[in-house]
Amino acid sequence: MLGWEFPPFISGGLGTACHGLTRALDRLGHEVTFVLPRAVDRAHASHIDLISPDPEMEQRLIAEQRARVGGGHLATTFRLEGFGHTQFFGLPAARVSPYGDPGPVAPAGEKVSVTEAEKAALRAAGVWVPEDGGVDVNIVRELRNRSDYHGDVLGDSQRYARMVVQLCRSLRFEVIHAHDWMTYPAAMALAQVTGKPMVAHIHSTEFDRSGEHVHQRVYDIERRGMHAAIKVIAVSNYTKSLCTARYALDPDKIQVVYNGVESGPQPADDDQIESKDRIVLFLGRITMQKGPEYFIAAAKRVLEKVENVKFVVAGAGDMARRMIELAAEMGIGHKVLFAGFLRGKDVARVFRMADCYVMPSVSEPFGIAPLEAMSHDVPVIISKQSGVSEVLTHALKVDFWDVDEMANKIVAVLRHPPLANTLREHGRFELRRLTWDGAAAKCVEVYRSAVQAMEERFVPVGV
Repeated sequence: MLGWEFPPFISGGLGTACHGLTRALDRLGHEVTFVLPRAVDRAHASHIDLISPDPEMEQRLIAEQRARVGGGHLATTFRLEGFGHTQFFGLPAARVSPYGDPGPVAPAGEKVSVTEAEKAALRAAGVWVPEDGGVDVNIVRELRNRSDYHGDVLGDSQRYARMVVQLCRSLRFEVIHAHDWMTYPAAMALAQVTGKPMVAHIHSTEFDRSGEHVHQRVYDIERRGMHAAIKVIAVSNYTKSLCTARYALDPDKIQVVYNGVESGPQPADDDQIESKDRIVLFLGRITMQKGPEYFIAAAKRVLEKVENVKFVVAGAGDMARRMIELAAEMGIGHKVLFAGFLRGKDVARVFRMADCYVMPSVSEPFGIAPLEAMSHDVPVIISKQSGVSEVLTHALKVDFWDVDEMANKIVAVLRHPPLANTLREHGRFELRRLTWDGAAAKCVEVYRSAVQAMEERFVPVGV
């Protein structure tokens, strides 16, 4: 399994999906080798524990590590608590997320140095840059995150591919499972040298992320990877239709496997959260795809009807500064709180604070966050332009652009406890059928069909 992110280093739903699916496959007894860019550090592991390999595995991994991977660096091998059949390889890479640094807003006044090219870009944008090059860290972060693709992610993807082939060509495995476009070059190369079938998992497409203004090289990689794969997994029928219409993919090649959510009771919060304000939550990357401007516009209309409401925006992205400015321009800046990017326990805590969760995505292949909200007994309002709307019955649905209707639904949830309670109670039942174990079982079926299809390709004529 090739993935570009894994908790605690995530930028969105992709890392959450990789964790949930891998853990479920592990519970089902399947052996998984997960290869990701090296960014897991014991010092930064917040909600997972890294443990040493057991003695039998250690001997095997020592032999495997003797092969150096790119630039003279060794691959890092490790085990995670709770994974009995899964081993992880971390490869040297400059970054994990292709979407920039999702970290929280830094304290005002903190300065960082910038390159000559960044100085020119900042001055062109009207930002004063002192001679020593020290610029407010939040302004620099916004500049570096302005593009959907941060830094040399295309180069990183190619380097990752070379290292994956060198490390994994001699490992024992039956199928290659590649998550999203960043891993497709690696999966295609590894499939070429090993003869093993490739399964491409489509969590998002370039049309979801960029609309009609696609990054041509990324689109080309996506298209090539989808067509090179023996089987394709799409996270929704919404995504399947995009793959057939925009990438000319045979619909019979695509299997829809919906994402899940971790089951079981949610841990109680030690802190008692008390507030006279009702809390409406937006949690996700603050980018065009997620529709944050529609959330702010709906907030304005809600506040015209209900005063004791606060709107919390949890996330980071290239539109963050614009959303802060937009809230101020609308005169609701004091009612909109920007929490920055949240991880681990902070995510659970903000869900427990919320009276309502809103996902106004412009184009959402699936959308795991609404399931997480429902697992914390939070009523959800979701965009009709999302894959998760296909599987949720007890969620309020609205077109992302209809901010008046979005506001009306928020007001209804806040003002009418019977409606909110019904959404909570029935939502719990809906989650019972949306599990990672169920998703993993369907993926295993896809693996088997991919292996069979590969074997049939190479049956000698006349046999």
